[in-house]
Amino acid sequence: MTAELVRGQNHTLPQTRLEIRVSAGSPVVAGATLGDERGTVRGAEWVAHPASHRVPGLEVSRQAAADHRLAVDLDALPDEVHRVTVLLALPMGAGRPGRFGAVAAPFVAVTGLDGAEIATFTLTGLDTESAVSAVELYRRQGGWKVRAVGQGYAAGLAEMLADQGVAGAAELAASIQEAVASGLARSVTPPPRSPDGERVRHPAGPAASPDDGLPAAPAQAPEPLADPASSHTDLPGGPINYAHPRRQTSAPPPPPPAAPPTAPGQPAQPVAGDAGGWSMDERLYNQIWGMFEDLARAVAAYRSAVDFAESRMDQELDRTLSDPRSRIGGAGDRAREQARAKRDELTGRAREALDRDLAQLAAESAVVEPALPAAYAGWDNPVWHGYRVPMEIPMAMRIGDLRLPEGNGLRIPLLVRLPLERGIWIDSGRTGSEAAAATSGDQLRRLAMETAVALAARLLAVHPSDEFSVHVIDPAGSAAAQLSPLVRAGVLAGPPAAGAEGVSSVLAHLTRRVDLVQMALRAGAADALPPDLDTGEQLLIVNDFPHGFDDRAVTQLRYLADEGPSVGVHLLMVADREDARAYGPVLDPLWRSQLRITPVADDHLADPWVGHAWTYEPLRVPEGSRVLDQVLALVAAARGAGYR
Repeated sequence: MTAELVRGQNHTLPQTRLEIRVSAGSPVVAGATLGDERGTVRGAEWVAHPASHRVPGLEVSRQAAADHRLAVDLDALPDEVHRVTVLLALPMGAGRPGRFGAVAAPFVAVTGLDGAEIATFTLTGLDTESAVSAVELYRRQGGWKVRAVGQGYAAGLAEMLADQGVAGAAELAASIQEAVASGLARSVTPPPRSPDGERVRHPAGPAASPDDGLPAAPAQAPEPLADPASSHTDLPGGPINYAHPRRQTSAPPPPPPAAPPTAPGQPAQPVAGDAGGWSMDERLYNQIWGMFEDLARAVAAYRSAVDFAESRMDQELDRTLSDPRSRIGGAGDRAREQARAKRDELTGRAREALDRDLAQLAAESAVVEPALPAAYAGWDNPVWHGYRVPMEIPMAMRIGDLRLPEGNGLRIPLLVRLPLERGIWIDSGRTGSEAAAATSGDQLRRLAMETAVALAARLLAVHPSDEFSVHVIDPAGSAAAQLSPLVRAGVLAGPPAAGAEGVSSVLAHLTRRVDLVQMALRAGAADALPPDLDTGEQLLIVNDFPHGFDDRAVTQLRYLADEGPSVGVHLLMVADREDARAYGPVLDPLWRSQLRITPVADDHLADPWVGHAWTYEPLRVPEGSRVLDQVLALVAAARGAGYR
């Protein structure tokens, strides 16, 4: 059965030798790029286009045409290749259309060698774009999948190639257009046609009939995460980068093979750590990001299909009710019933596709979650029972979970890279979430400080002994109960600082450390640092900010927020944003520089890539569990033994 994809949806490929057929209303240039595990095209030799129509495992057409066949052998691709992106562009020249909005919507079909269609995609919704990434084939769980992309570029081939990391994108785009214009290429055999001369099973474009299937989603932003609207906080990490910062640039070893399919035609069983990477931790990190991407795309496709179904029903009802004859007798009622039935059919089909994707992700999560190392695991994971103080810093740490309303409870771990690139602000005030509305102000402040203590304990646990220090500023001493696990274990650098004198002392100590390390780095004289200076990572927990802070203290704190992360000094703020707002715009830079999280479930994390607002849930220590005390006791014992 053919899968009719909408933008963002994916489908498993049952075989590796394929044809990709392109049909368009006017001549287009067809090409393809090979991307590594980050989607980066490493050079012009990884681009198949009319002037260089063949790369290992892939061959494209050598001229602009209305119909194309691209031959793909996924097994013949280099091991470093993880993505194959099919590109379409309009040829340049006088009298030729300059945008896809002026031509019929291109249609792409992925078929087997016998011509049987596996998946199809109609690129509707294009307007000013003159080049478009149509579909991509990508490795997943030891196999391959196809994803409908439909990302257009108004600036044409040069912008599209540059977006994929091609060096000299403008020159390469010009050479492609020159090769097409000069007529150096040969013609290729068009795809099979039906007896009446039209291509078989070609869904219509924007004016499709009601039975032609689901539409494509609106055009989305490119893959990297970007800064969201001002009402939300962006997800950490910026553009998704799978490269380990301390690794060489050579390609990592391939992931282990996935388990064999359980039955013919069924997808392979999920395997923990099946992504690329140099270590199991790195593979799991990349796999978790892959799960995040798949859930985002699946839900985006579902929401788009539902919106389309509702919009089409409204249009049909408007057309019916605008005819006075439909208001007589039962014609109007029948029209309403038919419109709702079509809406329900389309919505049901979209939900079936989403449920299928969710089932695959849930099966993968069930395999991945038990295999996570302590840095990536929840507090209820049995891995903590075998915890030992690590010898080196992990590449990332889990700070909570992300979910979407349509996800049926599926949760994706939220990981942040280490060392921390910016501070964390735990909002102890009321937000717009249902959980916050049902929680009193005092309880929110208590939960916020408990969340801060749990995060500090996790940071201590994932760092080698004596390479991470924690300082606390609690001006009014109001968080003594929540700080007791850290105080009892003796893992703090000093007693929690209270009062104006305590605040000033801690801030002066950390500010001096930042100044000295920065000067040593600029002078290239790291050996000249004072012997009493702790060069390990430092964390400052600030409770109930800005109460107890004068202007000088606020200035010092802003300095630590701006300059500290680059030299190993990090902030963990517990504060009510509304309280801080009363101090004027002076605190806005401090607020905006932090990653904001909440002590209760809240949908404040924005994903402008596909327009989702993700619900964040903090990690909770299970009720009655002593795992936090046990982990801190092991950290304290390792420090006492001088273990590194």
